[in-house]
Amino acid sequence: MRTPSRIVFLVLTFAASACLSAAAAQDKDSFTPMPLDSGFGPMNLDQPAVPVDQIVKQFSEKEQEFQNALDHYTYRRTASVQTIDDDTHKVSGQYYEVDDVIFDPSGDRTEKVVYAPASTLDQGGILMTPTDLQDIQRNYTFVLTPDNLSQYDVKYIGRQRIDQVDCYVFDVAPKIIDKKIRRFEGRIWVDASALQIVVSDGRMVPDDTRRGNADLHPPFITWRQQIDGQYWFPVYTKGEGMLHFAGGNGYMNEDVHIRETVKYADYKRFGTTTTILYNGQDITNNGQQPQPGTQSSTQPKQK
Repeated sequence: MRTPSRIVFLVLTFAASACLSAAAAQDKDSFTPMPLDSGFGPMNLDQPAVPVDQIVKQFSEKEQEFQNALDHYTYRRTASVQTIDDDTHKVSGQYYEVDDVIFDPSGDRTEKVVYAPASTLDQGGILMTPTDLQDIQRNYTFVLTPDNLSQYDVKYIGRQRIDQVDCYVFDVAPKIIDKKIRRFEGRIWVDASALQIVVSDGRMVPDDTRRGNADLHPPFITWRQQIDGQYWFPVYTKGEGMLHFAGGNGYMNEDVHIRETVKYADYKRFGTTTTILYNGQDITNNGQQPQPGTQSSTQPKQK
């Protein structure tokens, strides 16, 4: 347990990476990765019949369609971060928040806190940081689109089935490590038919590993599910592992066991409707044409 003067900053802990890149990063990034879940079949290392560059181009374009579609949906996000006491195997601290990702009356995307009890993570020796919230809000739902594709090296690994879904598998790594911009590093599984990411397993890099001010980013794994029979939307992110904080300046090395889940649910398409007003009366559906002076107001309406 840390003393108040030894509290460090946590960037939400996700462990569950079997990626070579994540394994190679273990020595410098102070985390213990966890194995993938069951459901991943054997890897077929043969080259695909379609050129790899063409596959990458097509699925990045599909990812752009997915991102555009997701921007028109509302959903509920539930995030839980727990510290675990390895002596008692009990929860020693917790952050928990339920948010609705919605649209305000003007049609702008916003988030509404539904439930957020006071965090007790300090009792487990850690605190949340702004990058924690960035990960929850954006980074765990990683997309690879034509807009950011040029920032990454994308390497074809093979084909693999996840349950009943046949997937192309790629390792993804940023071409440039920039301390000011965190980017995804890890492995993605792309539905070979829908050409959309169905699983992403990796982490956001780089870390801040300064002693006494560590800002660590272990791996996360996110599953998507087909929504409305077309797009693969994120439904579940999870991780469990150990953060290794380096000692120094009068304190010893310390490990913190973290368990985390993020759930995304209740997806609903959000659109707009037009109401036609004439002399204060709604004549939208009565078949009449508006006369001079008609006022038209557009309000978003959840379907």
